[in-house]
Amino acid sequence: MIPALVVVLAVIIFPWVFTIWMSLQEWKVGSPTTFVGLANYLRLPTDPRFVEAVGHTLSYTALSVLLPLVFGTLAAVVFHQKFAARGFWRGIFIMPMMATPVAIALVWTMMFHPQLGVLNYLLSLVGLPPQLWVFNPATVIPSLVLVETWQWTPLVMLIVLGGLAAIPTEPYESAQIDGANFWQVFRFITLPLIMPFLFIAGMIRMIDAVKSFDIIFAITQGGPGSASETINVYLYSVAFVYYDLGYGSAIAVVFFLLIVALAALLLYLRKRMLWTSELGDGA
Repeated sequence: MIPALVVVLAVIIFPWVFTIWMSLQEWKVGSPTTFVGLANYLRLPTDPRFVEAVGHTLSYTALSVLLPLVFGTLAAVVFHQKFAARGFWRGIFIMPMMATPVAIALVWTMMFHPQLGVLNYLLSLVGLPPQLWVFNPATVIPSLVLVETWQWTPLVMLIVLGGLAAIPTEPYESAQIDGANFWQVFRFITLPLIMPFLFIAGMIRMIDAVKSFDIIFAITQGGPGSASETINVYLYSVAFVYYDLGYGSAIAVVFFLLIVALAALLLYLRKRMLWTSELGDGA
């Protein structure tokens, strides 16, 4: 009991207590430490870069959760069907999630290149004008979401495939007897039964997307300007470029609370959905 308590205190509790303590200090590398209370936290709402980073983080996270859920569910429905070499094509489909972030950033940076990138070449084949992708402040967040969707749609597909494999065949046999079409079967049988798996996939994607750093930093470093600077990228700049450890710690604490709040929101929606479902069954 005591060794386990010591390990928990040393590994989990102490780093957070120390981070909170640092957030209450005016602490820059090379300067003496001064207690400033909540000044670092009160500075956050008046910091335009932090406010902008919060907006970028929320939009990036929302798109990076929604799109993989949609495409991953569609892919799971397709790969759940029986066809020739299905295992081989499943293996090909999940390959993006095995790649390292730096390798992915290298490949996509070349693909995003306005003159040499293959994406603008593909657009030209269908008569669309070339885009600046990550070099334009208006399109940098959707472009980064494209990379995130490409890499993590296979993960959602694998989770949903597990859900599809657990669905009994009786509801489908009854629907076939009743003459239901493909969309009706998906809407009223498949989707409700895989919803718990979609919530799990959504929560995993949300936690991963909201703290995404490596892909964004490797491709844009938060640019152009600060157009793709998320909270994580801004935190890195404050702590390791400006060496403002006190203010960086305050950002880290608020960032952690944001992640907990988003996870709690998903859990609340999950419980609310179960409660509504039970009421519907009771009626």
